[in-house]
Amino acid sequence: MSDSNKKRLVKRRKKRLAFKHKIEGDLRPRLLVFRSNRHIYAQVIDNKGNVLASSGDNSKSIVSELKDAKTKTDISKVIGKLVAEKAVEAGIKAVIFDRNGFGYHGRIKALADSAREAGLEF
Repeated sequence: MSDSNKKRLVKRRKKRLAFKHKIEGDLRPRLLVFRSNRHIYAQVIDNKGNVLASSGDNSKSIVSELKDAKTKTDISKVIGKLVAEKAVEAGIKAVIFDRNGFGYHGRIKALADSAREAGLEF
């Protein structure tokens, strides 16, 4: 698959998700996920664009939690749990999951599942 075709498909997925967020977004904040080849980040953002809770695997404050994680999927589970705990502490229980055009498998799915287990609803 060529690069231009991949970019076109990602753009289509983002557009489809943006429509869903536009419909439901007035009621709930969104859990935005960004994944690179090496890192993964998650943020809970309200309707005005303010970051309410965030977590990422390159943060120095969570080194102790990441010691047991051996794979990138394990790291994603830890990040999902941490961002969900921070969101629940801030009083947020229901969010919209914004996978940012990434496919729902692997690290994205692991992050979503661990966030659900930690108390977020989506």
